[in-house]
Amino acid sequence: MMGINPQIPQAINGVIGPPPYPHLETIPPRAESPGFPRRVEELREATLPSPTGDPLFDRWPSNLAAMAPGTVIAVRHVTATAAPVVTAPITSARLIKFRSTDALGRPSYGTATLIVPRAPSPTPGPRPILVNNLPIDSLGAACTPGYTLAHGFSIATGPTDIIPPTTALALSHGYAVLIPDHQGPRMAYAEPIVAGHVVLDSVRAASALEPDQFGRSRVAMTGYSGGAIATNGAAKLLGSYAPELAPRFVGAALGGVPADFRMLVGSMNANLATGLFHAATFGIARERPEILTMANNPALWIATSPLKNVCLIPEALAGQTFMPMQLLANVGDPFHSPVAEHIYRVTKMADKKSVVPLYIYNGAQEWWIPAAGARNLFAEQCRLGATAVYREYFGEHITTMFTGFPGAMTWLDARLRGVPAPNECP
Repeated sequence: MMGINPQIPQAINGVIGPPPYPHLETIPPRAESPGFPRRVEELREATLPSPTGDPLFDRWPSNLAAMAPGTVIAVRHVTATAAPVVTAPITSARLIKFRSTDALGRPSYGTATLIVPRAPSPTPGPRPILVNNLPIDSLGAACTPGYTLAHGFSIATGPTDIIPPTTALALSHGYAVLIPDHQGPRMAYAEPIVAGHVVLDSVRAASALEPDQFGRSRVAMTGYSGGAIATNGAAKLLGSYAPELAPRFVGAALGGVPADFRMLVGSMNANLATGLFHAATFGIARERPEILTMANNPALWIATSPLKNVCLIPEALAGQTFMPMQLLANVGDPFHSPVAEHIYRVTKMADKKSVVPLYIYNGAQEWWIPAAGARNLFAEQCRLGATAVYREYFGEHITTMFTGFPGAMTWLDARLRGVPAPNECP
């Protein structure tokens, strides 16, 4: 986290000039940034993901401000392409586009896929829903699970879309599965507020789509790693952003959760995790343009290049560069700057209590996303009066995705069947 000599960023910019991103006649809605100069808005547009070619994912509706969050904008049946992906017998799969809210409270939209199994519901009454927040961890708009479910497997499909088999297992047990593209239309990887909004609005949209079947059903959610960022954001925002849904939420399982970005600077920067760390920083900058104003010229070349569309695997491989983030900033000490301190604070949401019971778990041998962050989250939520349990499993980040999986799924199954959540807060 330490700073470098401030003459180094000046020297880097002296050698490498700025990228030639275009001047625009009009600023597209997705790049509008009130309070920022026009050139920053043009830069923001240049860093946002390229269109997929599918209007349902790409088109930014003009009347979002007139809609309530969760309003259904469009629906597409994707059963034929989704069935081979989920590998479980299903009755239907529908891609839903709905109104949502970005990280700064401005109208936005989201997409999610609602999958209904052939298996009967395991409980009487409305079929319960498991919200599966997959670790998208990508910058390209075609890297989302929704795009794969709508178009089939491709080079952009993330391996974590199907491993571990959370979706297939839940469907085989008779639960409906809702899979949000929780990074939002700007693909804001690691931004927990926009992710929380999209998750909660996806439940609103699914409930509005079939009120008789899903308007009153129990809801649980799960997420690991990047998916845990979304689950954590939704759990903390549920009471304020979607209070009408709170009585229906029965549990949230968070594994390998990046709960404290200040801690992750020290554990992920300038090592084999640095590719994912850089991608997450660019992802957050897509919702928070003040970060872009701190990027040096090489960083802007990268952010406006085709690398702005990369998916999970190339990002992970970029860790072999060991590139420290300090060499991509235009100041010598970016991690102790006012902008960084603001990002640490607003993304942690340390004052927000989860109104849904929590199952927090982490690998005891984690080095990139240390268990201390998950322990601190558990202690924070206990202080605020939440219902929570905490588990540590043998392994680092990848192995804990599997060693912690059975415990998380067993806990979620009990919640969806109506068993009250235990509370292990001291």
